[in-house]
Amino acid sequence: MSEKKQQLWKDWRIHLIVLGIVLIAEAIGTFQLPIGIGVIMLLPMLYAIIIGLGLYFTPVVKEKQAKSAESLIFIAVSLLIAKFGVTIGPAMDTIIEVGPALILQEIGNLGTILFALPIAILLGLKRESIGMTHSVAREPNVALIMDKYGLNSPEGRGVMAIYIFGTVFGAVFMGIISGVLATITPLHPLSFAMASGIGSGSMMAAATGSLVAAFPDFEQDIVALAGASNLISTGIGLYASIFIGLPLTEKLYLILSKNRDKRASSKVKVEAK
Repeated sequence: MSEKKQQLWKDWRIHLIVLGIVLIAEAIGTFQLPIGIGVIMLLPMLYAIIIGLGLYFTPVVKEKQAKSAESLIFIAVSLLIAKFGVTIGPAMDTIIEVGPALILQEIGNLGTILFALPIAILLGLKRESIGMTHSVAREPNVALIMDKYGLNSPEGRGVMAIYIFGTVFGAVFMGIISGVLATITPLHPLSFAMASGIGSGSMMAAATGSLVAAFPDFEQDIVALAGASNLISTGIGLYASIFIGLPLTEKLYLILSKNRDKRASSKVKVEAK
């Protein structure tokens, strides 16, 4: 074991802080706020992020702990994937039956590039937009950006901004939209269960809660398909980001940023005249 890894595991302060945050967040528990036919779920993950952000600006968390916490992301992702695997096991027959649909839905996650990147460039964002728009910015995507650029890079700041934003507001959005769409459209509720697995445990849980509340007879299938969808999005989504999403975002960023710079240059020349 390298000296750096030994120092990470011996850093009692970071482990004590994390344990304290987890205990507090779990003690608060999950709250469900019904809004019409939708449900807003306030999950312990949300409390943990808020508490962690607050502690970062206090003497409790030092720079050493902030640096060490970056490496722990990979461990957290591994545990999350293992949990999904246990959830989908009992419903493997149903999952195999709808397998192709679960895999093809991953293409939809690349829509963040085509819709969000041009808007980010239009708003004046620079390389932060690559981290923000190459994916839905969940744990595997954070790990990918951290490995390629580092979290202190513009791309790293971009992906973390969306990760935090998605954690705070994503679950609220998914909890409302899934229940609303499942009840006002003719699509089967199981299709929305598959669509809720975008690679985020908190968003999936919020969407699943709304669907189960609206269709209690399908509870077991909804939970199984949502978990399988989320696991596939977490696994396949990472490779989609590596081989398609991130290279495509880089290429489009270069094209769009050049066009923006040309327009800005032309505007300056016109004003100079």
